[in-house]
Amino acid sequence: MPPASELLSSVFGFSEFRPGQAEIVEAIAAGENALAIMPTGGGKSLCFQLPALMRDGVTVVISPLIALMRDQVRALKEAGVDAGALTSGNTDEETAEVYAALNDGRLKLLYMAPERLASGGTLNLLRRIGTSLIAVDEAHCVSQWGHDFRPDYLRIGELRRALAVPLAAFTATADEETRDEIIARLFDGAPPRVFLHGFDRPNIRLAFEAKNSPRKQILAFADARRGQSAIVYCGTRAKTETLARALREDGHSACHYHGGMEAADRREVERRFQREDGLIVVATVAFGMGVDKPDIRWVAHADLPKSIEAYYQEIGRAGRDGAPADTLTLFGADDIRFRRTQIDESPAPAEHRSAEHGRLNALLGLAEAQKCRRQVLLEYFGETAQPCGNCDLCADAPELFDATTAVRKALSAILRTGEYFGAGHLIDILTGNETDKVRQRGHDSLPTFGVGREYDRRQWQAIFRQMMGLDLVRPDAERHGALRMTQAARPILRDEAALTLRMDSIRHAPARQAARALVSEEDAPLLSALKAKRRELAEAARVPAYIVFNDRTLIEMAEKRPATLDDMARISGVGATKLERYGDAFLQVVTGEDACAVHPSRRKLAGRDAARVYDRLLEAQTQLANGATGTEKPVSCSSSLLAKVAALPPTDPARLNRLLGERRAERFGQAFWEILTQDR
Repeated sequence: MPPASELLSSVFGFSEFRPGQAEIVEAIAAGENALAIMPTGGGKSLCFQLPALMRDGVTVVISPLIALMRDQVRALKEAGVDAGALTSGNTDEETAEVYAALNDGRLKLLYMAPERLASGGTLNLLRRIGTSLIAVDEAHCVSQWGHDFRPDYLRIGELRRALAVPLAAFTATADEETRDEIIARLFDGAPPRVFLHGFDRPNIRLAFEAKNSPRKQILAFADARRGQSAIVYCGTRAKTETLARALREDGHSACHYHGGMEAADRREVERRFQREDGLIVVATVAFGMGVDKPDIRWVAHADLPKSIEAYYQEIGRAGRDGAPADTLTLFGADDIRFRRTQIDESPAPAEHRSAEHGRLNALLGLAEAQKCRRQVLLEYFGETAQPCGNCDLCADAPELFDATTAVRKALSAILRTGEYFGAGHLIDILTGNETDKVRQRGHDSLPTFGVGREYDRRQWQAIFRQMMGLDLVRPDAERHGALRMTQAARPILRDEAALTLRMDSIRHAPARQAARALVSEEDAPLLSALKAKRRELAEAARVPAYIVFNDRTLIEMAEKRPATLDDMARISGVGATKLERYGDAFLQVVTGEDACAVHPSRRKLAGRDAARVYDRLLEAQTQLANGATGTEKPVSCSSSLLAKVAALPPTDPARLNRLLGERRAERFGQAFWEILTQDR
């Protein structure tokens, strides 16, 4: 086995290891299972590439980023190492070359995407080529608590057991929950050595700005860094194309990159980005660039990232060479609403959605930070630091104000309404806005009604946003986004602690200029939950979602919030068949409770006048079942008979008695007739 230091110099051209690399390389080369959490740009790839050269056999590297795999293979070949990748982006010639190298026993590192593990022939291939080590990049993808879960990663633990070889897993960001799940899913029965190295990238400057003409903000940021290589992340494919065009029109070398492009076009962008100086790539975060380019000088987010982990990974692609690099992240109310909707519409269990809301809150806390951003970022990952002097808040400290009273008013409104409402309705209460919903629920009589008129709606939205960023309140996934108070807020509510917020966020809260929403802010989380249920039912039935219910029907459900099957039957688009097929499922989403069992005869009457009559008949029957004195022999009507009585026109009491029969008519006839005549 060649010494690690010798290979480090002769193959990779480095005179010494970066901090933490040597002990990880030593453990993996010795055949130990390992989990390494290292910052992006901290040299993770060397920690499995070097042991691969020190060990016999082939090291299989599993990574979700095709572009990154291609880059690493190219770099290894340039360094004289036999490496190859089997990905969906390969040409036939490239795939044939990899198999030839495997058959000849030349290949030392084989890269593959996790999706390939689903193929029945993969295990046989890996056995045949003499796999001696599995390396897993982006290991957080195995965690359903993580920010980028990929189901195919769940096969890796089974693969390790089948091959009986050591496994080394790497990730740049993993909180304690995620680390525990990585260990459970990848190393079951063989706990790894865990290496947790510092997350700080002091050469990267951190900055956030509230959205205010975001295209102009990105163009201005790029103009100040003209001629530098960069990545701009966008939330949609369409935006990558329009923003790349705007950058080109402003004189920059820029192109777009997203998953909807042809593979050859994506490969051309990757090639250009690797070789050209000063190219700006505008990309979707879902497909990421994954290019191991050391001299990216700035990274901008035109839209808010998914989570603080995703943010940290994405900005980590800047300044891998250790030279200064800049970042800018734009955020606005629409971004936050979009991210909340993504979480609420997820089919994940409620506890997972709650965890995702917590992660988004942490990102908002970074966006609305009151002190050095690097301190806030590193505290999230369990590290402490002094003010960095290399972020926008160190350069220009934010203006703060005592927000104790305002926050206490907001918390009081949350508690007095039972923690069942979102920010939109709470702001209506605080500002004294008498909406129909406020009046219907009697919230205009609450002591908190109108007590917050010193702030307008936009300013209250900024206050609630900062409260979420400080994790004083969290959206409750089981209550369709209703805000619930956390333990951290109780001292403020009890006047045992004071609180400061950022005045600049309050004073300059921008007016929203967004497309008209389908429903109010208050009803949006419930609409998301209804859409998630619709998608689940449509996928199970293998039909388009609109076949279950169209959007208009779901919007009406979200706004009217039916509490019973009768209410549900009155929703436009809910006919008898769909009520029978889907009513209970959607009612459970709205109410949060299992639907009560309803007899089929009663169910058929749902939403009709006869349903109300049926319920009164049933109540009368219960009272008279043992006679007027309660001591007689019990008599009752079947549900189907009650349904027939409920449908009778109140014109012929003799017909009622014939339908009931002599014994039942004697017991119930008069009471039933009174109900029929009163309710018609």
